Order: sequence, then C-alpha cells, then structure tokens
Amino acid sequence: MIDRIAYLNQLMELIDKPFIKILTGIRRSGKSSVLLLLKEKLKKNKITENQIIHINFESFSFSELLSAKSLYNYVSDKIQKEKKTYLLLDEIQEVEQWEKVVNSLMLDYDTDIYITGSNSHLLSSELATYLTGRYIEIPIYTLSFAEYLQFNSAYSPDNKQSIKKAFTTYLRMGGFPVLYTANYSEETAYKIVYDIYSSVILRDTVQRHKIRDIELLERVIKFAFNNIGKTFSGKNVADYFKSQQRKIDINTVYNYLYALEGAFILYRTPRYDLKGKEILKTQEKYYLSDIGLFYATMGYKDEMISGILENIVFLELKRRGYTVFVGKQADKEIDFVAEKQGNKIYIQVAYKLENERTVKREFSSLLAVKDQYPKYVVTMDDFWKESVQGVKHVYITDFLLDQSY
Repeated sequence: MIDRIAYLNQLMELIDKPFIKILTGIRRSGKSSVLLLLKEKLKKNKITENQIIHINFESFSFSELLSAKSLYNYVSDKIQKEKKTYLLLDEIQEVEQWEKVVNSLMLDYDTDIYITGSNSHLLSSELATYLTGRYIEIPIYTLSFAEYLQFNSAYSPDNKQSIKKAFTTYLRMGGFPVLYTANYSEETAYKIVYDIYSSVILRDTVQRHKIRDIELLERVIKFAFNNIGKTFSGKNVADYFKSQQRKIDINTVYNYLYALEGAFILYRTPRYDLKGKEILKTQEKYYLSDIGLFYATMGYKDEMISGILENIVFLELKRRGYTVFVGKQADKEIDFVAEKQGNKIYIQVAYKLENERTVKREFSSLLAVKDQYPKYVVTMDDFWKESVQGVKHVYITDFLLDQSY
C-alpha cells in the first residue's frame, strides 16, 4: 500500500489523545486503507497485535456484530485490561446504535478509538448527541494530483509521463485510488466508478433517507452535475423541472441535495458577500467529491472543462484544510474565497485566457478586492504566465503540486 502521508501525519499527531478520531468520505476514497496504514504505524510504535482490535463492518465475517450489544460484548472480551487498546472500526454506520457503543467503550476502558463512516449527516447528528467535544473529524478525499503521481509511479513504473500528460489522465479519470492500482482502460475505469456511484446512491442515499422516487433523484443529480461551477438554488431546480413538464416541490429538491451531501456525492459551497462580510443563503454552488463521477455518469463534455477544473481546485483547497466560499462583490463573482487559520486566498479558475476580454473578466473580479491577501488566476494556459497588478497567473499543475499556495 502507498502511504497517504497527509492523513497519516494528522492521525499520528492524535495518537493517544482523548478524542475519538473519525475518518469520513465517500466510499472507496481510501478510508479503509488509511486505517490499515495506521495499524502498521501503531505496530512500528511497539503496540502489540493483541492491543489492536480492527473490525470492518462491511465484511461478512463480522456480520454478527451489527447490534450495539453484540459489538460491545465482543470488544469487551478482547480488550487488554492492563494496557491501552486501539480500536479501528471501519464503516461504523452499519452498526445499530453504534454511537452508544463507542461512547461506552471510551468511558469504560482505556481505549484509543478510530472510526470511519460514509455518511456525514448520520455521523455528525449522532456524535453531536453523544460525543459533544470528544471527537475530531478527518475528511478523507480521493487522490490529489500529487497522490496520483505517487500511485502511478508505484503501480505503473514503466508508464513514464510528463506532468502535462499525467494531468490530462487525472483530468479524465478522477482520483478514486482503485483506478491506479492496476492498468485499467478508460472504459473499465468509468465502469468501476459508476459501480461505486451506484453503491453510494443505493446504500448511503436511497436506503438511509428512504427515498422512493429514485428516477426523480437521478434527475436532480443530473441537474447538479450539469451545473458544476454555477450558482443555483432549489427554486432553479424546481423551475427547470417545471419547464420539462415534471413537477417537484422545492423542499424535496433540498432534501435530495441534503442526502447527496451526506453521502459525499456533492459538496455545497455557500456564497460570501465580501462587502457585507456575511454568508448568503441563496444561489450556492455544488461540487462533486470526485470528477470521475461526472464522466462515469454523464460522459465527457468539452463544454464542461471550466467547471471540471474549478471542481479540481475546490477539492485541492479542501484537502489543504481551507474553508471555501464563493465570493460575491457587487456584480462580480470570485470562484473561491478560501480561509484557514486567519489567512485567506482568492482564486479564479478558467480553462484558458484566450483573449483580452477573457483576461479582463478573470482578473477584474480579483483586482476589485482591495485587501493584501494573495490572489490567483489558475488556468491551463501553456505560455502566458504574467501577473497583473499583483494578481498571479498560475498553471494548474503548479498550483496543485505546490503546497505553498
């Protein structure tokens, strides 16, 4: 397995700290692998095998542990009473009343607990009830471009690629780790991603939220996917369906979008009014948890390239720990206002700056912001790399590979 250093570093800093560590993310993003990597790190730190209890609740071998009582009894029997026990509980949401078990195991024994889950709403609502102030969430995303290069080097050492060609592959395939552990054709890769998508829709959306009209849900998904990088509201979606002679209640739209957020299919990004310094409640943007989901379900559309690039930059900002907003200033929009630990950066994303009109459009929004925080225009232009009045023009792979941004 390839070390996913960023996540391991976060976990290593939290070992033996009195918090439950929660790894969240879409299915097949690599949560289980990160747990296995953590297990190996623990053993290298002189933690013995019998001090580690590792359970994957999607494995049939643990199917008898899906009730609170059976899980508590099983773990209690295995816990080393005289030493700290490390609990690695994978896909915990499969267990009924799991939050009560985790709470009890934390209180009753000397434990260090790590759990993973594939439904953010389920985890956050239950944890807020039982474990307030006693847990830390670590989002696990699909592979970044830097991680893709690492995987490609390890699993396909003969596949030497320039950075530009490698990015083209990443741009077309997305970042699900499984795609880069073998030499899959594009067609097979999309089938794998579609199967992941179908599993997420069924298990983490339809079943969890008891959605009956699956065909309508799929239509809402298609609308959201086709509007990557564009602001819209529930009313926009309802109006679109009305134009298609299909009626849908606005509350139903929001319920579906909420369910898709919970399953990590979509990430909602609110707008932030730079002048009024407030978060706006309408016309948000939605981004996919991995661009491979778009290709696997919608096919390749050249006209979507700007939105896809925007999606890639959004995910990179999230990986780096930024809180991300869509910026609004008067009649201008800034793709991303990203904040972290009191610092801020502004980013516009475009495919190419093909003419003066495009240059003016992309730079003017940033030039209108008069503070001293860094401002970038990120594109796929090969040659034009100048700055305009302090606003830097950055090639997208440079941005993705340079952690200083």
